[in-house]
Amino acid sequence: MNPRPPEQFIADFFTAYTAAAVDQDNDPDEVIDRFHTLDIVQVADGIRLDRARLVAHLKPVRKNLRDYRFEVHEAFVDGERFAARMTVHAQLRKADAVVTEVFMFGEFASDGRLRRAEQLTRKVG
Repeated sequence: MNPRPPEQFIADFFTAYTAAAVDQDNDPDEVIDRFHTLDIVQVADGIRLDRARLVAHLKPVRKNLRDYRFEVHEAFVDGERFAARMTVHAQLRKADAVVTEVFMFGEFASDGRLRRAEQLTRKVG
């Protein structure tokens, strides 16, 4: 893993990934491959996303997300595995601000790309 504190590493990863994802100049396939391994599996609230579904997910994200901030409250790392509790603050194009609490467990590859993530979310604001 990274020498930064786990909370900072997680916040930096998701902030950089989201910035790249919403940048219209970036190719969606390249963005996913830069931040995720080819065998990525992300399960969010029971919905399974593989690489192809993550690439497809970038189109609505680019259309709707206007501003965002990740607030990592706590994170733990054991080798390449991690657990984190964070709040995502998002401003959408046609909605009020959305605040979502995220509980995430996952694994990073040795090169820093996300390999696996399982998360539960709940809207808090």
